[in-house]
This record gives sequence, structure tokens and C-alpha cells, in this order.
Amino acid sequence: MKRRVLFICTHNSARSQMAEGLLRHLGGERFEVFSAGTEATFVRPLAIRAMAELGIDISGQESKTLDRYLGETLDYVITVCDTAAEACPVFPGAAMRRHWSFEDPSKAGGSETEQLAVYRRVRDELRARIEQELLEQRS
Repeated sequence: MKRRVLFICTHNSARSQMAEGLLRHLGGERFEVFSAGTEATFVRPLAIRAMAELGIDISGQESKTLDRYLGETLDYVITVCDTAAEACPVFPGAAMRRHWSFEDPSKAGGSETEQLAVYRRVRDELRARIEQELLEQRS
């Protein structure tokens, strides 16, 4: 039976999008993965680029609000930013709620190369957390 996982971040533009792509890629058929935000914006080009470096295409993903998942039965609801953790409503259908705090790469300054380095670091931190907390327990 597939585990259903929802990643939430404020704008659903970088961290939650990368987490969705990572778990979908790494977890394969074992997971049904979604992401959403307290607000919907767009998937950031540098997030798409950082994920493409791993051979994961998130360019077709879209930014969504979490309202569409409120009535869903979910195994995990995972917030990946502090603001979303504070604003996230209760999901009565969620078996487990977790909060993972990650830096917001969209706020990185400097050149595009320096900004991309932050996206890569956050991507790699997300991957490590997904592997440790979601994949290892399921193997």
C-alpha cells in the first residue's frame, strides 16, 4: 500500500517542490507524493535547475494551495518551512505530522551561481532527511 505524503511550504515554490520531486523519484511506487503552500505562486527556475542536476524533472509540477488536500487521508504531512508550520491547519486525516526546518533558498542573495549553490545545499539536505526519515524505515 502506498504511503501518502504532503509537503507544505509557504509559497510551494522551492523547498516543498524539491521534496515532492525527490520523494517521488527516490521512493518510486511506494509513495504517493504531493506538495502545497499556504499561498500558490510558481515553481522557481533555480529549484527546477537544481533538481535537473540529479536527473529529476520538476518542471511540470505546479504551485498549489493546501486547501485542496484538507479532506484527504494522508500518512504524513510535513512542513518544510517555519512559517508554514505556524500557519498550517490541522489535517484530521493525517496519521503523522512532522516539521523539518530548512533555509528558504529563494531568499538567497548574490549572483545566480551563488543562489544556485543555496538551492543545491537545501536540495541535498532535503534528500538526506527524506532518506533517513521516510525511506529507511520503509525498506
